[in-house]
Amino acid sequence: MSLDVRREGEHEFVGRNERGASVRIGRKGAPGAFSPAELLQIAAAGCAAVTAEELITRRTDAPLRVAVSADRREGASELDAVHVLFDVDLSTLPADERDKLVAAVDRAIERLCTVSRTLKKGIPVTEEFAG
Repeated sequence: MSLDVRREGEHEFVGRNERGASVRIGRKGAPGAFSPAELLQIAAAGCAAVTAEELITRRTDAPLRVAVSADRREGASELDAVHVLFDVDLSTLPADERDKLVAAVDRAIERLCTVSRTLKKGIPVTEEFAG
């Protein structure tokens, strides 16, 4: 898989994959762009959503939204926690079915969500210069 990030202007970057998708990246607060920390959070929420989608949609046709937030100490250059919230109306399901669904989603994310698993594990990240 080929991924890259290219500078488009001062503090303006575009990340691309080989399938033609792109995402604008900039500093926190840059109009029309995600900050890198926001992308990390979106990746966690997106991975959870993709992993849980079928489990949820085969039980309800309610709209599915996954919200995400993070804890960060004032002035810190790292996140302390990422919080993923499934915002879907499960009120049409009996209580025992809701509990089973929540447990199934938790198990699926624990087993299959690459982003959440990687964040929980913590991995080395290396940097180098080509040539």
